[in-house]
Amino acid sequence: MRIAIVKKDKCQPKKCSYECMKYCPMVRTGEETVILGADSKPIISEELCEGCGICIKKCPFRAISIIGLPEELEGEETHRYGENGFVLYGMPIPKAGKITGLLGQNGIGKSTAVKILAGLQRPNLGNVEAEVAWGEIIKRYAGSELQNYFDKLAKNRIKVSYKPQYVDAIPRYFEGSAAELLASTDETGEASELARAFEIETALNTDIKSLSGGELQRVAVIACLIRDADFYFFDEVTPYLDIYQRVRVAKGIRAALEGKAVMVVEHDLAILDMLADYVHLLYGMPGEYGVVTMPKSTSRGINEYLSGFLQAENVRIRDKPIEFTAHPPRETLEERPIHLEYAGFEKRYDESGFVLAAKPGSIAEGEVLGGVGRNAIGKSTFVKVLVGDVEPTAGSIELDITISYKPQYIRGELGMTVKDFFASLKENGLTEADIIEVIRPLGIPEIEEKVITELSGGELQSVAIAACLCRDAPFYVLDEPSAHLDVEQKVRLIKTLRRYAERRTVSMLIVDHDIYLIDMLSDRLMVFEGTPGMRGEITGIFDMRAGMNSFLKELGVTFRRDESTLRPRINKIGSAKDREQKQSGKYYYL
Repeated sequence: MRIAIVKKDKCQPKKCSYECMKYCPMVRTGEETVILGADSKPIISEELCEGCGICIKKCPFRAISIIGLPEELEGEETHRYGENGFVLYGMPIPKAGKITGLLGQNGIGKSTAVKILAGLQRPNLGNVEAEVAWGEIIKRYAGSELQNYFDKLAKNRIKVSYKPQYVDAIPRYFEGSAAELLASTDETGEASELARAFEIETALNTDIKSLSGGELQRVAVIACLIRDADFYFFDEVTPYLDIYQRVRVAKGIRAALEGKAVMVVEHDLAILDMLADYVHLLYGMPGEYGVVTMPKSTSRGINEYLSGFLQAENVRIRDKPIEFTAHPPRETLEERPIHLEYAGFEKRYDESGFVLAAKPGSIAEGEVLGGVGRNAIGKSTFVKVLVGDVEPTAGSIELDITISYKPQYIRGELGMTVKDFFASLKENGLTEADIIEVIRPLGIPEIEEKVITELSGGELQSVAIAACLCRDAPFYVLDEPSAHLDVEQKVRLIKTLRRYAERRTVSMLIVDHDIYLIDMLSDRLMVFEGTPGMRGEITGIFDMRAGMNSFLKELGVTFRRDESTLRPRINKIGSAKDREQKQSGKYYYL
């Protein structure tokens, strides 16, 4: 079985000589294997294509893929986006009274699957020429749990509640305050209680257009929770939220929807592990095709995803497993020279009254320092003082050192291609080999022909990280580098940062909310404590065990190591293991 994919966003017929047609052996024999569509872009006949791969190699923009798939997928298309477009195979199954998770890369079909189940999109079963009747869809899934589900969906006998992936689009469709938005959707009378539980009461009277990303995310989750529905679908719940808010939202979803059928798309593995009862993994090639596995237990599913081998499917989705270590095999920091030191300081904002107090600290040569804490506790303020963007109110911080900085919020306002942008960075002191070592693992070559203003959130994040690393400096500061990245992208980011720090013996400060990333990257931990929006305090820099123990104790959760993979796992709240670790004061696994 063979499918042909033409990535429309990469295909640029005005800049090529139609090499895909010119060099195709079948076209040369007179067969219409490759023809031009109405948009002047090629259409490849999957029936006539022999799979020689010449068009793939000859396309100057890497816009073509010819993919051989297992025969068992033939005739199993769930949905296809146009001729030579992305194909989804299989569907996840909502389970009554359970929370089902979807785990896979960006562009692999998770959102498509959720939209189909939520009734927002009708599956075309691979037929891109005409709308498929509900009767045909129901017949396709005869004998499965989805037959009854689609039958009820077709007859409008299922009520669903859906939280979209991109919450920043909500202000375009709703005018008014957050309270008015929740009042318009509240069918259970629980809006006020959930607003208190999610700590957004003070934001309820704020215009929806003025809410922060974290506030908007929590409002969107509540709006989904307070509908009286049969099935609930959440397309990502953690973006813009700190780890405290993530845990609180996960607890809230479990408590509010106990006994309901819930499906959650999520890239934060710690939260997915805590939230889901089962998971469906999605594998394939982003933007080309995706395959949904049968449901697996959450622990087994995540472990298989990390190992890169799906046992029941007998499919390898990654060359090497993602490995965790209980005790990172790195030289002790005492053996490394001090790279930089900073004095204590205080930063006060008169308008809001917020105060950040930081004690003196130092970072060793080649050290990766992690930074954790709530939102609005002063993490980004500390970073801005450190890099010189903000002056401290009291005390001083004088670093006679060049710092390369990736800020928390990034804007893609440049009207140039990604390729031209990185070409302009070659004057920053790094060799071309250094730049290639950064941009390749971060996936930059795949988007180099795109204009920066047209990049997605994850693509823009990858460009910003790569740009930061492409500046020659002894110290790198990255504020929330994991935002908008999927699991695979985070893994590549972790490997890139660790290898970069060790090979070039540079120091890094990584501020992030993803526990997996912090656990795998950090040598030591900087913990921010205090009251959000009022006062933040950095009490010091701790070794990982002491720092994580302090951080998790305030969070109220305990972590253990998975026996098979050694990955960090949040213990179920109130479980025997959770109670045991809290009683002993060991919130962070040994």
